[in-house]
Amino acid sequence: MSEKTQKRSPKKKAGPKTVFEFSAGGVVARAGEVLLVWAKDLKGRSVVTLPKGLIKRGETGEEAALREVREETGFRCRIVKELPKSEYFYRRGDKLVRKTVRWFLMEPIEKEGEHDQEIDDVRWLSVEEAIGALSYDADRKLVETAAAGV
Repeated sequence: MSEKTQKRSPKKKAGPKTVFEFSAGGVVARAGEVLLVWAKDLKGRSVVTLPKGLIKRGETGEEAALREVREETGFRCRIVKELPKSEYFYRRGDKLVRKTVRWFLMEPIEKEGEHDQEIDDVRWLSVEEAIGALSYDADRKLVETAAAGV
């Protein structure tokens, strides 16, 4: 076939660029209660979730989880054990973000201050109340897993 008669396949549109994000957080538990945070999601909606945040360059998952819990709740904690990680996708602008979160079961050591400005409220709830209040299925499953292992 000559170049003129050869059929060209239509160009496929490139999908959104995938970027990878790594975070860490904690399920902070004491005497049958779990510490939850009220915050805004990327669309500005109020959500109830667990404290977590991005792992900074040079930081371990454990260090990031302890830092984020302290910043978002005001509690200094210690790690009891690692919990199952979560992985999910979400869109941020024209990018598809693949997020991996390392989770740790923690116990509070002491209240060291207040939560940061990105958090609207922080509350201790019973495990049952927490499961009912949490906005995301993955968070509910994580609290159930942590409660079963305590």
